[in-house]
Amino acid sequence: MIEVYDALPQIAQYILVLFGVVFCKLLFNIISPSLTQQSAFSFYRFYCQQLAEKVNKDKNSDSQRNIAGFIATVITITPLIVIVWLFEEFIAVPVIWQALLLFTALGSFNLNNLGKTVATQLNAQDKYQAKQTLSPWLSRDAEQLSPIGISKACIEMLLLRKIQQQFAIGFFFIFIGPLAALSFRLLLETHYSWNLKHHQFRFFGRFIAKITNLLQWLPSRLFFLLLILTSMNQNSLLFWRLVKRSFFTNNNSIVIAYLAYILGIKLGGVAMYSKNKLRRESFNDQGQQPQAKDIIATIKQLNLVMTLAIGILISIVIVIAILVK
Repeated sequence: MIEVYDALPQIAQYILVLFGVVFCKLLFNIISPSLTQQSAFSFYRFYCQQLAEKVNKDKNSDSQRNIAGFIATVITITPLIVIVWLFEEFIAVPVIWQALLLFTALGSFNLNNLGKTVATQLNAQDKYQAKQTLSPWLSRDAEQLSPIGISKACIEMLLLRKIQQQFAIGFFFIFIGPLAALSFRLLLETHYSWNLKHHQFRFFGRFIAKITNLLQWLPSRLFFLLLILTSMNQNSLLFWRLVKRSFFTNNNSIVIAYLAYILGIKLGGVAMYSKNKLRRESFNDQGQQPQAKDIIATIKQLNLVMTLAIGILISIVIVIAILVK
């Protein structure tokens, strides 16, 4: 087996490592469902928050905050990546090191269970518990969310975390390497900590927001294409015409919009961040308000996308293995 693995090209090796790590994370969630990836980067997020308090001063001008955000990102990410890169030279079994970095970089695989729990709590009219369950996973304020707001926030969270913390990280791991996957996750966590949707980070978090949006543009568009393929019907062409203007925008709006049209619901719109109302872009204004059942529909749709992605990767490995022989 080892000889066969070593004979495969690097991209096929990375795909096999990805499958192994995903299996381990799924198994880990079954054994310890109460433990999630939320805590894995808690110290790093705490560091980012403390750093922002030190350098993101209200008295500074907007340009000074922009520069401070850029410098803070560089001095935070660069040393960590350099240390990990140097440490790699001392690893005797590279595949174990690659798997460890990927395991760390990948987000939680407990998202489906989380979404189902929130949907169950909403169906039981337990709005308070639904907010308590969902709140740690949100950047927006959850205290004043209605059942509709909880459903909308949960759907958007599931979609974005699937793209950012699973699909995009797998993409970077396969096509660039484990260090790239870990680097992207660190950038994501920094972006979450300094999200410019919060009033105090609207300038300080601008650089990290731009770079994370730029890096996830291609994975996000690949995810979007898979979303189209897994939801083909007589309305697909209409939906494409409605969202195609967002294809080259530097954000995930096109994916959120297309999912809104697939489910026939409204997404986006007004949200509260640090007790300030933010008017975000809204999607499918003619759709119905999201409900608990739409959370379940979202989970099923996203599962189809991930299943298709896995099928494509398996096909790639099989073709490469045949060619190598």
